[in-house]
Amino acid sequence: MKKLFPVVIVGAMLFLAGCGASSSPAPSSSSGTPSASEKQPTIGVAIYKFDDTFMTGVRNAISTAAQGKATVDIVDGQNSQPTQNDKIDLFLNKKVNALAINPVDLTAAGVIIDKAKAANTPVVFFNREPMASDMQKWDKVYYVGAKAEESGIMQGQILVDYWKAHPEMDKNKDGTMDVVILTGEPGHPDAIARTKFSVQAIQDAGIKVNILAQDTAMWDRSKAQDKMAAFLGAQGEKIEAVLGNNDDMALGAIEALKAKGYFANNKFMPVVGVDATAPGLQALKDGTLLGTVLNDAKNQGTATLNLAVALSKGLTPSKDNAGYEITDGKYVWVPYKKILKANMADAQ
Repeated sequence: MKKLFPVVIVGAMLFLAGCGASSSPAPSSSSGTPSASEKQPTIGVAIYKFDDTFMTGVRNAISTAAQGKATVDIVDGQNSQPTQNDKIDLFLNKKVNALAINPVDLTAAGVIIDKAKAANTPVVFFNREPMASDMQKWDKVYYVGAKAEESGIMQGQILVDYWKAHPEMDKNKDGTMDVVILTGEPGHPDAIARTKFSVQAIQDAGIKVNILAQDTAMWDRSKAQDKMAAFLGAQGEKIEAVLGNNDDMALGAIEALKAKGYFANNKFMPVVGVDATAPGLQALKDGTLLGTVLNDAKNQGTATLNLAVALSKGLTPSKDNAGYEITDGKYVWVPYKKILKANMADAQ
């Protein structure tokens, strides 16, 4: 029996050692696998300027869409391309996983793409479309937006429908629609397309158009109010309709018209904008804005975020992983929709 004793002792020691190993604490997460939140990609988002009403909607949509998917760092370009360039450089230095850029100056897209490519950081442009030649510089460049000509056509159609339903709109009974136009920044493709195609849609309906005055208000409400006041001073009662390249400018025109007695005592002026912003919809409800065109901020923001997340994971964006159809391998087109007081709910 004495010969068995050492064997028993050794077996007991081995058993206790095994129990001790199984009860020891596991390695902490700080020295092991990162948590789920730490795995989320970081997307650097640059907006051309924060105080643009429509872009505020897109920015909010990006933040909402990012919940549970990505960490987003959103910066204000302050309507200055050098300022935006500096912030994009910081994103690249921080090694974000993807960029989402709403450029101040469309001509800067090529340089941004070159920098992003050198850092192997995919980039999604949104709302302001770079030139096709820039888009072809790299296979990790995408664009999310809407076709501006569609919004212009819909603006024109809104005025055509009102003209046909309200013969009194033709104040001088000459069969020609006398309009003034408030445009976005000079050279901006959206401003060019909305102006051109809104007028063309009216003409395509068999109505002659006379542009009494046209000037840029740089997408800005207060500038548009000043421009419209000048139009009224020069053209007065000759004006039969107002086209604004966006809702902010249309609302500025409405303020100038109110100062001249419009929208009271049955004195009305048809004013049409684009974007279907919250202030624009309120003006529709109030009966001062005739119509607008839904520029879908929610879907533009969501599509931008989804593409950036897919790219940050090394995926080729598709409807399966981004939720949106990709056209020509690079573009997500979000459709416009005519909005009048009767269908305001479609924009809300």
